[in-house]
Amino acid sequence: MSESISLLHTPRETVPTQYLTFRLGQEMFAVSTLSVREIVEYGPITALPLAPPSIRGVTNLRGAAIAVLDLGVFFGGTPTQQSPRSCIVMLETRGASAGLMGIIVDAVSEVLEIPLDRIEPAPDLNGRLNQTFVLGIGKLDGGFVLLLDIERLLGADDGLVLQSPVALTQGLAS
Repeated sequence: MSESISLLHTPRETVPTQYLTFRLGQEMFAVSTLSVREIVEYGPITALPLAPPSIRGVTNLRGAAIAVLDLGVFFGGTPTQQSPRSCIVMLETRGASAGLMGIIVDAVSEVLEIPLDRIEPAPDLNGRLNQTFVLGIGKLDGGFVLLLDIERLLGADDGLVLQSPVALTQGLAS
């Protein structure tokens, strides 16, 4: 058994039940609505020299430079291509890796209520996705959705992901 079943061993009253679903390529993913600060239109992203390949760059959110993660690259695939439905989901983490970060998605679908009894441990994905970042798999009427662990996902990459863009560029320049 992997870390992905930790959600199933969490007290029921602390388990999120509402999830924002989105598409990345042909895959459907979901994140707890408790982590979603807002969804913004895909706009200009400024590349950061020497940043990890999964960090597309930074975008301006009301005067603040927010790092943007390309999940397509992060999960070992190709860069996410901009389309009319592309957007950036601004996610907020708490705890030791507290911060705000954007993820590029192909399209936001909807907010779904997924009760705990409809969530199972993620199956072995044959190395396609690191299960460390998967809380479980939600069973929907028409299929399945991978529930992502945002706290682990955005705290990955040796802490580079949630550092401020200024700290990132200063740290890489030294």
